[in-house]
Amino acid sequence: MATFLNINSIKLNKWQVALILGTPLAIGLGIYVLNRSSRDGAKSGKTPGKTSDAGKTRQKGKIEKQNLSIDGTATDAELEQKKKSAELGEEMSPLKEANNYKTEGNNCYRNGKYDEAISFYDKAIDKCPTEHRTDMAIFYQNRAASYEMLKKWNKVKEDCTLSLEYNPRYAKAYYRRARAHEATKDMVECLDDVTATCILEMFQNNNTIMFADRVLKETGRIDAEKGLRDRVPVVPSSSFINTYMRSFIADPLQTMVLPEPTENDAPPRGFIRARRAFDEQKYDEIIAACTEEIESSEAESQYKVEALLMRGTFHLLCGSFADSKLDFDAILANADADITLRSYAYIRRAALFIQTEEREKGLADFAEAEKLTPDNPDVYHQRAQILLLLEQIDAALVEFDKAVRLAPNHAIANVQKCYAEYRMALMSGDQKGLERVIKDFELAIKKFPDCVECYSLMAQVLADQQQFPQAQNFYDMAMKRAPTNPALLVHQAIMMLQWRGDIDAAVALLNRAIEVDPKCELAYETLGTVEVQRAQLRRAVDLFEKALLYAKSQAELVHVYSLRNAALAQINVTRKLGIDMNSVSAMAQSGFMQQGAM
Repeated sequence: MATFLNINSIKLNKWQVALILGTPLAIGLGIYVLNRSSRDGAKSGKTPGKTSDAGKTRQKGKIEKQNLSIDGTATDAELEQKKKSAELGEEMSPLKEANNYKTEGNNCYRNGKYDEAISFYDKAIDKCPTEHRTDMAIFYQNRAASYEMLKKWNKVKEDCTLSLEYNPRYAKAYYRRARAHEATKDMVECLDDVTATCILEMFQNNNTIMFADRVLKETGRIDAEKGLRDRVPVVPSSSFINTYMRSFIADPLQTMVLPEPTENDAPPRGFIRARRAFDEQKYDEIIAACTEEIESSEAESQYKVEALLMRGTFHLLCGSFADSKLDFDAILANADADITLRSYAYIRRAALFIQTEEREKGLADFAEAEKLTPDNPDVYHQRAQILLLLEQIDAALVEFDKAVRLAPNHAIANVQKCYAEYRMALMSGDQKGLERVIKDFELAIKKFPDCVECYSLMAQVLADQQQFPQAQNFYDMAMKRAPTNPALLVHQAIMMLQWRGDIDAAVALLNRAIEVDPKCELAYETLGTVEVQRAQLRRAVDLFEKALLYAKSQAELVHVYSLRNAALAQINVTRKLGIDMNSVSAMAQSGFMQQGAM
């Protein structure tokens, strides 16, 4: 999400969408908050083995320790019994002999003698008839475990691959190979293997889900870094730009009065042309018009600083962060520039730094803007929005208070302050505070009846409180005032999933959001998430690719790339394993519901 948007555009946390749908998103994205249940031991694959004869002759009162072999199958005690029987004269088959070697290898492994363990597993592999495929898979996987302890990652991969040739659905081999891929930074292969593990474990193992989540974030980060370098900037939709610009109340780019054109005037050039394009919502023309002003001679240019600020703002809105920073830096390096313009350059550059994960620099720029224009409500309002997004609610409320005091008629600042108060009351469990906030929302709506954010934020609060019919009424009132605002449609779609579990209604709303705004990243992303739930992974990948075209921040790119990569991994793995995706969705939902979420 673009962090410089006002709070009305805040979408549900990406992981919350997964919880709404009732299943781990993709392969468990965001399910890192699952409880570790008392059933973990039962899910670990460990089962009690038989007590050996040797164990029965031990000192009375001393408990025999029941160890499993590292492959998680039969106990070593059981295999010792077979060995004892062989020593008493019973015929030992090649398979029994191989398992005895495995037992010796397991003992060496537990004692940290990994090279010796490898030698015994070598013998087990050599001795075992190849038609005993399950045993061969176990021997190779055990040898891979020893290589893993020695950090011989290529050997780990080789042995896990051989293990999977004998047993293509051996979850432990996929998991161990995934860890080897992670160690060697082969993240795409790592993701495929951990995805296979999740599916084969039926999403029951929280450790694997946590591993998958970590890998997805890393693949998303790598792809986002490349995506930022290679992406072609796209001017956002009018709705997106208008929402952002309306969050300012004293922006000089919007408040300055330009000379009225006359019949004898030449066609407008430079900043004048850019500003008229802005008023007419011809946003595609603005950057070129500003460049014309900036590149003109000093004698011809009246609005060079204003052009830099406007161009930098639109570069920011397009996600062209490097170009945006150059423009803001040029203003801030000009000691003769108007103080107000310098202040807004700091405010906009602060938003840029927040989006590029440079939080401290962003907050420092807000402080500089405050020094230059301490009575500017936009300084405090924009900083409050950032702090709220960073979950620093106490600090955000202080900033909202300052903004509202300086601009009591700033409708968006007023209602966002109400929303921040709601978040605070909710976190502290203050029931009276929640009731007071609802009354404050009602007062804000009465005072600012044309403010879309008043209705939409009230609707979000009511939906959060499970008061869905009332929330729908407020969404309806918001839609009357902004029928082409796609965010309103997306939020209603999410509410339909919460309220009725009505996927068809949600999909219809999301498709409508895309119709009214073909550049709505949130609509593509949310619809892609729903298609994952419906096991329509190819369609989901296409939607995530669309979302990537219109993502605005680095964090947003990381997230959407992670979603896309999760879907691609599931496509790859289910094809290799010959598993139907509908059954995977059912398994995922079952695993998620059994573990339970906080």
